[in-house]
Amino acid sequence: MGALVLCAALSLALGSRSVPLATVVDALTGAAHGGDADVVTGLRVPRTLIGLAVGAALGVAGAVAQGVTRNPLASPITLGINAGASLAVVAAIYTLDLSRPAEYVWFAFAGAAVAAVAAYAMSRRGGDLDPVRLALGGTVLTVVLTSWTSALMLASHRTLDEARFWLAGSIAGRHLDTLTPVLPFLVLGLVAAFAISPALNALALGDETAQSLGVPVARIRVVGGLAVVLLAGSAVAVSGPVAFIGLAAPHLVRPLLGNDHRWLLPGCLITGPLLLLAADVLGRLVVRPSEIEVGIVTAFLGAPLLAVLARKVAK
Repeated sequence: MGALVLCAALSLALGSRSVPLATVVDALTGAAHGGDADVVTGLRVPRTLIGLAVGAALGVAGAVAQGVTRNPLASPITLGINAGASLAVVAAIYTLDLSRPAEYVWFAFAGAAVAAVAAYAMSRRGGDLDPVRLALGGTVLTVVLTSWTSALMLASHRTLDEARFWLAGSIAGRHLDTLTPVLPFLVLGLVAAFAISPALNALALGDETAQSLGVPVARIRVVGGLAVVLLAGSAVAVSGPVAFIGLAAPHLVRPLLGNDHRWLLPGCLITGPLLLLAADVLGRLVVRPSEIEVGIVTAFLGAPLLAVLARKVAK
């Protein structure tokens, strides 16, 4: 928690224009006015709050996805959920002339849901969920949906202009009115995820063992899938597709808190925003006074992690 507070403080203080922490505190309490205070309260406070919400959603979504599928490589991006939400949003921009992230939310949810169902259907083998087929199916789905998204953007310059910044994955320039429409769905996704956390422990033992313990396996998978769609759809609608937070957070938390989802989910609730804010601050500093979108930073840092995890799982 202390690391998260530190990252939030750095998010408020650092950027193309650095602000002393004392001025940040004065701006938050209303004791400071002027240019630095306006930067903190008008730009960096909304950006930091959105980063906290998006990071929490992605971290918990990744933990639930891995628990429901019993696949350590499962996450909103590896299951194609982010790609589905992105395609739906770009298609909406192309066909309906949408221009504000607040208008994207329903399309992001719809795309995320369709992609989740498709990945689940591709992973079935003899009525059972095959984790290997799920990972492969999600990868194929991501490639296909991403190519369709690119085709739509190339077909229209206006769509390309509207969507390219959003598709990079960014919390820069977002206002709280972007977060407000999706907040109820994000909270509902968190409630659903925490409600099934004891059942996810039983699922880890296998479907037959879980059923013998009285766990309604099919119902838990439906609720878990709904939670992932709500969380990932909310995050993508606000920030665009930010990669690898959902994959990395559970793997960083497990060595510290273990595999019990009653502890794992709260750990991811903290670690997800910690990772996202740290990546966002790094993106502001490496090319100052310009900045790199957080989605590019997480993709750059997360790709080696995915390779390491895939090799570990294959052994």
